[in-house]
Amino acid sequence: MSSGGAIYKSKTLATWIAVIGGSFGLHRFYLHGFRDVWGWLSPWPTLLGLYGIQRVQQFGQDDQLSWALIPLLGVMLALAMLCAIVYGLTPDDKWHARFNPNGPAPRSGWAAIIGVVLALLFGAGVLMATIAFSGQRYFEYQIEEAHKISR
Repeated sequence: MSSGGAIYKSKTLATWIAVIGGSFGLHRFYLHGFRDVWGWLSPWPTLLGLYGIQRVQQFGQDDQLSWALIPLLGVMLALAMLCAIVYGLTPDDKWHARFNPNGPAPRSGWAAIIGVVLALLFGAGVLMATIAFSGQRYFEYQIEEAHKISR
């Protein structure tokens, strides 16, 4: 606890919360509290994307609704990883000025940097997979429509 009753906000912990549960808005709740609107809006696209994955498993790859829903999950995961990268790379002085203005300003260690590296690896992979999946489905749909027209 810092003076004034404010709760200390760790940059390292915020980075790792964004890596692990950022697509559900958990890092927003940690930093801004349970009144944060963006934190409450984050789980819905993530859950819709998970529902899209369930639909693919249930109905196969030709299910067009899953084509629209799965990229939502990819975007939310990529955004969470971007938040983790931003948090982890924020200079300690700026971090403490924003989230711990009255408290001590300890230096973050390697754990935050390891979180950034993991977020970069995972986020880049998810973003590339989302773009590839969406592009593939779009072009397959275009080819199917062209075949319908040519018949």
